[in-house]
Amino acid sequence: MKKLGLLVFAFLVTMMAKAQAPNDAEALLDEVSSKVESYDNILIDFKYSLENTAENVKHETRGDVSLKGEKYLLNIMGTTRIFDGNKLYTIIPEDEEINISSYDPEDEQNITPSKMLTFYNDGYKSEMGKVEDLKGRKIQYVNLTPIDSNAEIKNILLGIDKQTKHIYNLIQTQDNGTKITITVNSFKTNQPLPESLFQFREDRYKDYYINRLD
Repeated sequence: MKKLGLLVFAFLVTMMAKAQAPNDAEALLDEVSSKVESYDNILIDFKYSLENTAENVKHETRGDVSLKGEKYLLNIMGTTRIFDGNKLYTIIPEDEEINISSYDPEDEQNITPSKMLTFYNDGYKSEMGKVEDLKGRKIQYVNLTPIDSNAEIKNILLGIDKQTKHIYNLIQTQDNGTKITITVNSFKTNQPLPESLFQFREDRYKDYYINRLD
């Protein structure tokens, strides 16, 4: 379960990749990015699913993340991850354990979810895909293909609500046949969030083992 939790976080990180492509696809991604950056904060409730038919593997779970600038609070699979702008706190109630580490922007594992909707990293080619009508919403898909031919990711389909310019879902297909899908159930913006939401209170976890990694 821990490993899958890390995979979820790594997959959320994947959402930040911006494609190097011309015309409509690039323009749409830039529009989505600008829209996201205009918000003071964002609250996302999402569904995560992983499926590999050949291996008879299927898993679904839900999660939520609150974002304000670089700060975030992520809940997934019983684990809470907090970034207060300087330190990362991973709280694992099942093991009564907390890992604390400094944020290193050069470490890809430490890229914050707050960047997952901004598309500023290179590494993908993009092109406009199909449009689907999902529950009355027009979803425009953008097909992202890794520039690196050795990448484990085969392709990513990014679904964007044509009216709101918010991301609706992301479908990643890997070379081994595994398909990972993240679907946004709710996307709220500019909510009244207390600053304490992104603060770690050590006195609340007196019985926990605290692992200070640096």
